[in-house]
This record gives sequence, C-alpha cells and structure tokens, in this order.
Amino acid sequence: MMSHRIKAFKTTLMQWGVFWTLAALLLSNQVSAHGVAAGDGAFIESTQGVQFIPFLYLGAKHMVSGYDHLLFLVGVIFFLYRLRDVGIYVSLFAIGHSITLLWGVLNDTQVSPYLIDAIIGLSVVYKGFDNLRGFHTLFGFQPNNKMAVLIFGLFHGFGLATKLQEYTLSGDGLVPNIIAFNIGVEIGQLIALSAILLLMGYWRRTASFHRYAFISNAILMSLGFMLIGYQITAYIMNQTI
Repeated sequence: MMSHRIKAFKTTLMQWGVFWTLAALLLSNQVSAHGVAAGDGAFIESTQGVQFIPFLYLGAKHMVSGYDHLLFLVGVIFFLYRLRDVGIYVSLFAIGHSITLLWGVLNDTQVSPYLIDAIIGLSVVYKGFDNLRGFHTLFGFQPNNKMAVLIFGLFHGFGLATKLQEYTLSGDGLVPNIIAFNIGVEIGQLIALSAILLLMGYWRRTASFHRYAFISNAILMSLGFMLIGYQITAYIMNQTI
C-alpha cells in the first residue's frame, strides 16, 4: 500500500512538475532577479548622511516587489490556519533575513548574488515539496519546518544585502540608513503578507482550495526551479565573460 502511494505521488508530481517546468522554461528569458530600480539606485549612490524615511520606503518597496521572497512566504503560510502559527513562522523568517541583511552590508560580506538567488529559488521548491508532504511520503520523515524557515531566512537576507551591495554606499549615515531599510523590509513584508492572507482566507472558504492545493504547490515548485535555473545559468555565463 505504501509503495503504491509513493509511486502514485511520484507519477502525479512528475506530470505536473514537467508540465509547469517546461512552461516556466519558455518564459525564463523574460524573467530576471528583482533588483533595485535604476532611479532608486542613483539615489542610494548619491546619498550623504542619514536618510531614514527614504531608506524606509526603499526597503518596503523592495520587499513588496520581491516576488521570490513572496513566493516563499506563500509556501510558508499555505497550510497555516491560525494567526499565531503565521506569526511564529513569519517572525523566524524576519529574524533570519534581518541578521544577514545587516551583517552582509555593514560588514561588507560579499557573496555571489546569482548563487544566493538560486538558493532562494530552492527555498521556494522546498516549501512547495513540503506542502505536498513529499518528505513524509518519499523519505518517511518530516524536517523541522521552523528551523528550515529560519535558515532560509538567512539566505533571503543575504539576497537583500547583495542588491544594496551593487551600489557604492556612503559611510556617512550608513548604519541608520541600513537599519531603516531593514525596518522598511519588515513593513513591506507585513503589507504583502496581509494581502496574501486575505486572498488565502477567501480561497480556503471555497471548495476549490483542497481541489487545487496539490496543483498550486506543484506550480510553486516549478517556479522555484525556474528561478534556480535562471540564476545558475546567469552565474555560469558571468563566469565565462
């Protein structure tokens, strides 16, 4: 019975995974990692002194437009029905990305943005696979999801840091400006999360939620694979230039 369930799971997952991965690959050359807008980048490089409110705004704007971060959050809260659980997981994610955002920028810790964004794509794949009970079905164990969200949060923070490190940041007012940016990221996360929760709450009250939950998470995985593929390709191409 168990082997039959595993075989059925693999077959269904493969069918949807292949379909959506191929669809994603057809669109992959239209997709790039989200970054800081050109105008915002020019402002960052020309900034002197403490600019708390502008950096607060930039942090919120970056998070709201950060589709890779939002895809991960969708996966995290997909089957969380209690606000207390949502608060715990989102707080762990916030702690993780706050640590590495501040550490990466203030200590000038350099990491490849392509590899970091590929890991962020992996985090999306992980949550989709976990939501499908893939670990339990295929491997007979369940990872600690709280620890996974915290660890992936650390990588998401490095992803945020690499976007700022693309620009020359003035040392004058750097610490308060980066703190403001981080606070803005949290505000943007709350805004995006509120919208996601409202939509998810409505969808969960319909019969289609459980009917399409599997398909939705298969799509989530495929989008994650698309992000991984794009970033690895960009990394390889960048190495050969």
